[in-house]
Amino acid sequence: MTKLKRELLRDDANGKIAGVCAGIADYFGWELWLVRIITISAFFLGAGGLVLVLYIAAWVVLEKKSKATFKTSTTADLSPQTEKVVEVKTRLWQRGEAPKDALQHLSSQFNGLELRLRDMERHVTSAKFQLNREFNSL
Repeated sequence: MTKLKRELLRDDANGKIAGVCAGIADYFGWELWLVRIITISAFFLGAGGLVLVLYIAAWVVLEKKSKATFKTSTTADLSPQTEKVVEVKTRLWQRGEAPKDALQHLSSQFNGLELRLRDMERHVTSAKFQLNREFNSL
């Protein structure tokens, strides 16, 4: 089994100040609010100077996620049928959808696939399809 190579990037789309906390939450797969609470708590509970210096250093050193995805999307071949992968949250601090929301999302995907299958079955069993098949075999 091969693991995907993940990079620690600043998530400027979801970030409030510089996207450092959002990037850390994305890298570790945690909820964004939890990383922000840990950072603010560490700042006010005695490690303020260290947290501030590390935050500014990460702001300067880490690359923006939007720039990194732009670089990879220009070189990678994107397929038009890419669907969002549903991540189910099993613990409070993990990122992802609640099980009820994930089930609803998967149910809607299944219903869409079932409707497409019904349309294909209706087409294949129609007289028009049989007639076209007969003409093509001549």
